[in-house]
Amino acid sequence: MIDGRYVMGTILQVELCSIDPAAQRAALDATFTAARHIDEMLTTYAADGPTSRFNAHAGQGAQALPPEVIEVLASARSHHILTAGTFDVTVGPLLALWRVAGENGRIPAPQALAAARARVGSERILLGSDGRSAALPDQGMAVDFGGIGKGYALDRLMARLRASGLDRALLDFGRSSVWALGQPPDAPAWRLLLEHPSRGAIGVISLRDQAMSVSGSLGQSTEIGGRRYGHVVDPRTGWPLERDLLAAVVAPSAELAEVLSKALLILGEQEGIALLERVPGVQGTLVDAGGRSWSSLGWERIFAARDLPRD
Repeated sequence: MIDGRYVMGTILQVELCSIDPAAQRAALDATFTAARHIDEMLTTYAADGPTSRFNAHAGQGAQALPPEVIEVLASARSHHILTAGTFDVTVGPLLALWRVAGENGRIPAPQALAAARARVGSERILLGSDGRSAALPDQGMAVDFGGIGKGYALDRLMARLRASGLDRALLDFGRSSVWALGQPPDAPAWRLLLEHPSRGAIGVISLRDQAMSVSGSLGQSTEIGGRRYGHVVDPRTGWPLERDLLAAVVAPSAELAEVLSKALLILGEQEGIALLERVPGVQGTLVDAGGRSWSSLGWERIFAARDLPRD
């Protein structure tokens, strides 16, 4: 049974394999209800949501938060260290700065860029000892869970499905974040097409009890002064990416896959692939617009390429 509904800014498609149609329908409804709840907790697009209120009270001391937000904040601090600072949920001020730059058609002034960078740093998030509160120490700081929220949600949704007794399922957030549980009835693994935005299909991924995240550097880009700037910003420099890259990462959890795919885009083919090879159970690839690719050592075991040149 397959169903898809709009959640977290895209379509969440859920495919369940079970002999009991009633149980499948109940599991589908419960999954989408849980997904909408997580979205309400993590979104910054609702002014009255807990994450938006948390940002609005930056610099005003500890704020009580729901467990979902606390969990993501705690994970984000660990991921920030793992990725050498390239994954950072406090990148909100930089994203806002470049959003305005795109609307105005002007590169941010050096002083404005420096001021935004001064308000970025996941290591500065303060988690309360009570496990129910957190603080952003400086006014103007803001978190954005766009690079981790879907992965976090998929992990929680998959855990619910497993607890209900289901052992075959595919959860797919618009092919950008995917969780593949077990295998489909007619194949040894779930097979998913991998596509580069500028080149089309580049191969097929085979997943079984694994999660995958696919990230592009220029998926939501803007042109300023004849140069194209992507939506992914390097928090270390404050500048958005300009290379046309696709990163795909397979990992034991969707949250980890999503974090590492963003880090791979920023770190590039040398440091990025080296990072993947240090993390147990992780494989990945980086593909540029010219078709060149760089992959971790075990990538070919799960990927069937379509005549891509490799470096």
